[in-house]
Amino acid sequence: MTIDNTSVRITRRRPHLAAGVVEILVRDIVQNLYPVGSALPPENILCEQFEVSRTVIREATKALIEKGLVDSQQGRGTIVCETEAWDMLDPMVLSNMFKREDGLIYLDNLIEIRALLEASMAAKAAAKATPEDRQQLIRLRANLEELRDNPAEYLAEDIALHGMIMEISGDKLSAAIIRTIHDQAREAAKYNGRISTGLLNATHLGHLKIVDAILGGDSDAAARAMHEHIESAWSNRRES
Repeated sequence: MTIDNTSVRITRRRPHLAAGVVEILVRDIVQNLYPVGSALPPENILCEQFEVSRTVIREATKALIEKGLVDSQQGRGTIVCETEAWDMLDPMVLSNMFKREDGLIYLDNLIEIRALLEASMAAKAAAKATPEDRQQLIRLRANLEELRDNPAEYLAEDIALHGMIMEISGDKLSAAIIRTIHDQAREAAKYNGRISTGLLNATHLGHLKIVDAILGGDSDAAARAMHEHIESAWSNRRES
């Protein structure tokens, strides 16, 4: 059987082309270049703008509809939906929410969610930690202590500590929610702030309180320490 190589090549490229169009249009919609209630440019204009076929634009539009960003309306075109319809947990949508001019509002909201969920998981970890879990937490605490003069490596170990606590808690759903929103937040310059010795020391003290509470099996203290740590760390970064 003879295979049309040109046809195969086009078929393979389309998903890549559509993904690139989707990425740009998601950015432009979420960051308000196309406000809620406005229409995207007609199909032929988008084809010219992105130098792609109508098939690619239709595939991209379908992806935008699946993300809740637009709705195809007879006689009106492709209309940007109200924000309530947007899939805020979609990584592409979420990443651009944090990069909006009002992105700090959504980062503040993220911190509220993180503080509540991670506090709950810290409490569960304090109640469920096995001797092996405690030994691993002790090792992580020692690593953090050694890295206090190395912010970049400290951050990696910081992430490992929070991940370990989530794993010990056994709360897979909360962990999945946090990882989804937190991974996107880390891409936003507004979220990371500037690292200083003072901020690193405050962060480290917060970690010590959390680990000590978990090692002591004190669920209330672990939840309280985690909640305070996340909120205070964000407050410091937000003002830096």
